Amino acid sequence: MAAMTGTIGTVQTRQGLGGRLAAIARIVELGPGRVDPKVLTEAGQLLLRAGDRLKLSPDHTVVALAGGTGSGKSSLFNAVSGLELSPTGVRRPTTARTHACVWGLEGAGPLLDWLQIQWRHRFARASALDKGESGLHGLVLLDLPDHDSIRALTDTEADRLIQVADLVVWVLDPQKYADASTHRRYVTELAGHDAVTVFVLNQVDRLSPEDLAECVADLEDLLRREGLENPVIVTTSATTGRGVDNLRAVLSDAVVRRRAAIQRLEADLDRLVGRLAKAMPAEGVPSSPASVDDARRIGLTDALCDAVGVPAVGEAMENVYGVRSAEWVGWPYARWITKLRPDPLDSLRLGDLRDEIRGLSGGAVSAQPAEVDNAVQALSDGLTTGMHEAWRNAVRDAARSRSAQLPKALSEELTEIAPRLDRVPAWWRALLAWQYTLVLLFVAGVAWVGTALAYGVFAVGEIPEGLAFFGDAAALPWVVLMLLSVLGLGLLTAVASRNFVVLGAAGERERLEREMRRRVAALAESMVIEPVERELARYNEFYAALRAVRG
Repeated sequence: MAAMTGTIGTVQTRQGLGGRLAAIARIVELGPGRVDPKVLTEAGQLLLRAGDRLKLSPDHTVVALAGGTGSGKSSLFNAVSGLELSPTGVRRPTTARTHACVWGLEGAGPLLDWLQIQWRHRFARASALDKGESGLHGLVLLDLPDHDSIRALTDTEADRLIQVADLVVWVLDPQKYADASTHRRYVTELAGHDAVTVFVLNQVDRLSPEDLAECVADLEDLLRREGLENPVIVTTSATTGRGVDNLRAVLSDAVVRRRAAIQRLEADLDRLVGRLAKAMPAEGVPSSPASVDDARRIGLTDALCDAVGVPAVGEAMENVYGVRSAEWVGWPYARWITKLRPDPLDSLRLGDLRDEIRGLSGGAVSAQPAEVDNAVQALSDGLTTGMHEAWRNAVRDAARSRSAQLPKALSEELTEIAPRLDRVPAWWRALLAWQYTLVLLFVAGVAWVGTALAYGVFAVGEIPEGLAFFGDAAALPWVVLMLLSVLGLGLLTAVASRNFVVLGAAGERERLEREMRRRVAALAESMVIEPVERELARYNEFYAALRAVRG
């Protein structure tokens, strides 16, 4: 009597197949360069297969009879269909092309076209109700070429249809049911496909009851070790008809429930998710912020400002501003003494900043590429702690995507606002005029004192008629007092102006550094942070899709 172990349980289809497929589509879109290309290729093929299958007849269930040479697969196909449709015999391999028997032709044509079944190998039962087979209405039964065929073409066709069938029935014979090639190439890939896989141990008429029980137990144990939790095993004999009704009952159950196609896609999704989880684990993966935080933005701006020399440029400008102001707002007498010095920069102890100051005076600013690269690298390292290596590399590449142009862009941007240090503020010119007015007053006073001393005190001669006023010795003390006042006023003006210069230099430096930082921050935003944030968004979307596809 035929035996059957295991059942195809009424597994409830998890809700949200469409959502899971959409998540896989998102993973395929976001994964290139980050996920194993083989896994992405498999995901893309699954999407195409799922899209095609879901558009085709939902009223038909595609069942593929697969097996090796000599397993009796074609004989079993004929026994289930009740017709001699597929050739049988001793010639190996017997089945060169896939044969199809359809119970209920309406709507099956596009499905058979998609399966690439040749017209001359398509057959139909005259009535879905003949021989009490109403339960099989909607069944598309395929007799595949032998998967171990020596013909490469038929071998490929078998592999293709095994991948797309809603339900796969593996036909094994008692002598080769543990064949390593079958288990290695196919069975080990069926973990999680229990609901859409059936194993038929055929030719059991050759076994005694004791041997049959031993073979079934051994096969079940083998399948469990290979990852199938509840393998369905049916024992048949295509020659005697033993167990064929049991197989029909299993097929009828799958056809009546009309869930095999969905279950097959779900099982394929689960297997794909397992491969994705292995290649790109989602557990323990840190969530990434959607944007770069303010602290890292400021840190990047600071580092780039150092790379372009903003503090040094500001200090140089302040120093040169102060030195140049001495030519205009200092005490004239002191300026005349220092006028012999050829270069006012010589008065500064600036060391290596001298060349930079001279360059600044010419309006040129340059950035150090190595320091710029270090600043960008530090940002990406801080954002990718705990990430998978592929995503760390992706964020780093995004951060450095424009780093080659960044030094030049920084230099050009800051050169535009680098001040011309040879410019003279208007108040410097006004103060210079005031100082020289005081000098003229002092010179006039000295001339008055000299005239008064010569003609009024020492009586060196008769005072010219026009200079009688200047020879009045009685006014001499007042003139001396005036001279001292002029000198004091000039000195006070020089001291006050120097204080204003110091304040002005500090203000100019602050304004320049603030504007430079603003422009550096804008370049950092457009050339570094925006690409990084796009990659962080891609990272978060990828893992959200990976979690969604798990259902």
